[in-house]
Amino acid sequence: MKKLFLCKNIITMENAQPDGKSAPNAVLVENGVVLKVGQAEEIKSEFPDCEVINLGENTLMPSFIDPHSHFTQTAFALLQVSLNGCKSAGEIKERVNNYIKENNIPKSVWINARDYDNNLMPEKKNPPLSVLDEIAPENPLVIQHKSGHMGLINSLGLKALGVTEDTPSPKGGKIGKDGGKLNGYMEENAFFEYLKKIPMPNIEEIMCAFSQAQKKYASYGITTIQDGMFVEDMFPIFSELLKRDILNCDIVAYSSVPDIQKTKTVFSENMGKYDKRFKIGGLKMFLDGSPQGKTAWMRTPYKGTDDYFGYPTMDDEDAIFAFETAAREHLQIIAHCNGDAAAGQFLRCLEIAEKKHSNLKDLRPVMIHAQLIGIDQLQKAFELGVILSFFVAHVYHWGDVHIENFGKKRAEVISPAASAQNKGIIYTFHQDSPVIEPDMLETIWCAANRITKNGVVLGKEECVSIYDALKAVTVNAAYQYGEENDKGSISSGKRADFVVLSENPLETDKTKIREIKVLKTFKEGNLIFHIDN
Repeated sequence: MKKLFLCKNIITMENAQPDGKSAPNAVLVENGVVLKVGQAEEIKSEFPDCEVINLGENTLMPSFIDPHSHFTQTAFALLQVSLNGCKSAGEIKERVNNYIKENNIPKSVWINARDYDNNLMPEKKNPPLSVLDEIAPENPLVIQHKSGHMGLINSLGLKALGVTEDTPSPKGGKIGKDGGKLNGYMEENAFFEYLKKIPMPNIEEIMCAFSQAQKKYASYGITTIQDGMFVEDMFPIFSELLKRDILNCDIVAYSSVPDIQKTKTVFSENMGKYDKRFKIGGLKMFLDGSPQGKTAWMRTPYKGTDDYFGYPTMDDEDAIFAFETAAREHLQIIAHCNGDAAAGQFLRCLEIAEKKHSNLKDLRPVMIHAQLIGIDQLQKAFELGVILSFFVAHVYHWGDVHIENFGKKRAEVISPAASAQNKGIIYTFHQDSPVIEPDMLETIWCAANRITKNGVVLGKEECVSIYDALKAVTVNAAYQYGEENDKGSISSGKRADFVVLSENPLETDKTKIREIKVLKTFKEGNLIFHIDN
């Protein structure tokens, strides 16, 4: 049966910003696709037997599209103890001990904690190994930094992973030592390598967590979700997800470069197209680390140092190989890239690869985060056809830390969306969940206001309008995925992916955007979230 969605305010995101004089108040949907957009009386007279869904005085617009996050890690985060806001080792110990008691965790079973931020700790220092051992004296413990790029492991955990004082740090990573003794700290490739070796929960717990993760994204109005680093260890989980057919949002995954041939073999039906709402969108690589963790690769030293620039995680040869692999496989490539030195490497290596493979530009390469890309680097990004996906919410969550790490002048141009727009660059916004919640309305608020937690306006000239911020997570995000003909706006022939908001963001004071509530989310015309869920 046809469905007629009625709503006082409908933002279609089609063409120019609406003037409100002839705004539609009805959308006709059949089989999950928009048939017609217009005035309710006209559509009702033409299709009198359709099911009417009256959304009242609220606002209907295309659902949000997540340009970058980690769906798997967001699901697993639901099975972990959150240390969000902890400001001392004592608070961490209390959270961990409560988690052990509440969940009856036996001795010797791994405890996985997340959301730790050393910037909140005394003197911003990590607790020493002896304190980590006191936090969980009978269990292996891993504490993941909020950035996802580093973490802490206690002695029982290091022993279980086979890490000793003689274990070398891998390229692009670090196993922390003080005076030759392990201190429990790891970062970048070292942390990623050992994190994969920690035992996972059972499959039923995992399936439940993935279902809950879907609901989390839908509760923020998102119906297309990214899994930003799809590695072989995740294959059995997604095979089971597809077998059970429990996905009700579209998931776009990006394979690691080394795993692409195995990915193509196991998920042949999902290469570049959706099957059971899952598709392989392309390849992913990392070029540096985290600015708040001081591992982002910079052209100038971090403030307070003479010669510390952060560091790369790949050399040019490997980066060029990754770009060329994407070209040969006809796959989009996305690259984690925070510092301006990493941005320079991305642009340098992409230009070399594009000279040999002209199709690379058409594959829409994406620089993920692009927080500290230099204004002087934007022209080259435009020329090479790079899409910039900004983690603009960093302005609020870590803007004050960036001022300390880089100085006010440099921090003011993190996530330079307005400058990118002036250059004609297509850009999107993301939350890198589970680093922060996949809250698109908060992100839109950040992009329009650029206010830090301490109330500092950081780079007012880089603010963008609410309409342009909405485009970044609808129209532009659909373009990033090559799905602009199916998603991103409300028009005939596109999927009926909608979000219902309590207020019209185009008519709301920009300082109050994040107070707007997501009331309902529809995927292809079907309700997948409502506020009473």
